[in-house]
Amino acid sequence: MREDWDKKTLGELGKVCMCKRIMKHQTSTEGDIPFYKIGTFGKSPNAYIDNETYLSFKEKYSFPKVGDILISAAGTIGRRVIYDGEPAYFQDSNIVWIDNNKDLVSNDYLYHFYGFCNWNPSKGATISRLYHADLRRIEIPIPPISEQKEIVSILDDAFASIDKAKANIERNIENAKDLFQSQKETYIQLLSKDLSLTPITDVCEKIFAGGDKPKDYFSKTKTDECQIPIISNGAKNDGLYGFTKTPKVTKSSITVSARGTIGYTVFRNYPFVPIVRLIVLTPKDDIIAPEYLMRVLQSLDILRTGSSIPQLTVPMIKTYSIPVPSIEKQTELVASLNQLEKLTKSSISMYEKELENLEELKKSILQKAFSGELVKEETYEKI
Repeated sequence: MREDWDKKTLGELGKVCMCKRIMKHQTSTEGDIPFYKIGTFGKSPNAYIDNETYLSFKEKYSFPKVGDILISAAGTIGRRVIYDGEPAYFQDSNIVWIDNNKDLVSNDYLYHFYGFCNWNPSKGATISRLYHADLRRIEIPIPPISEQKEIVSILDDAFASIDKAKANIERNIENAKDLFQSQKETYIQLLSKDLSLTPITDVCEKIFAGGDKPKDYFSKTKTDECQIPIISNGAKNDGLYGFTKTPKVTKSSITVSARGTIGYTVFRNYPFVPIVRLIVLTPKDDIIAPEYLMRVLQSLDILRTGSSIPQLTVPMIKTYSIPVPSIEKQTELVASLNQLEKLTKSSISMYEKELENLEELKKSILQKAFSGELVKEETYEKI
């Protein structure tokens, strides 16, 4: 930090504030005033309070002023929202702000500092929390207001360029995914034109749903006794739930996630135990190659049902009919798709590295800003 700059704690800049607590019975799923809880902070609200409570609490208790920087103080610490003055209410100790002295530090400068500082929250058993004492003792460099404005101007320009570059890269990632999916579907559609469709039940030995998790011989990690993967719904770690002693599926099979995350499809050529929210298809090897069946399933428009939680059922799967060319043709198509997928993943990996580099650039610029090393002449328009 430059010697001519001051340094203060956030507690010296002003009082840590929060809204008056709203009780559960005071909220509803519809209403006059959005009530932002920690889970919806910076997103769309799913709870509301009535206008009378809002006006009363706003008048009697702490309430943010237009431009104040609200920050999340639980879970993901340090998410920032600039209060725009629109009627809204915020969840007491989970969402806080500093009622900062504007003669010492501007809201815009404070906003960028919040994106840079180390919050060092207190960690409980299940959730991180930023207590008022934690917040008050964080130190912030304080240049003169005129310099703060200059720093904010440079940061705004730089981050606008970085955000534009990130948006372009993220669009490229989505385009790469869409292109692969489109090509995969085109292959299957061409086969469907040339071949009569075969009921999926005719090419599978079994189609069944996973059951309950094992009550005995269950471990979250692999042990000498528990070596067999337990597979559940979801994409994280390919659905790995834990390990057990005895497999229920020993032939190469395809698993399809059947609830919540619908249609996540994996070819599994190892023994495993499927549990709830998973559908297993065991192909007839002499008719259909397992990897081909997986690719066909990935191209299907998986149906959804249920009023609130989408789910796929075994009877639904059994209604599908698919093109089934010769095993040689299946192998050829799978090889083509595997090569295309490899190229797609390579491109996505490159784009993701570019995103990481832009995040590192942001950190570097912020480091310069709050140490007094940011040069006005530096521009980031060509990022």
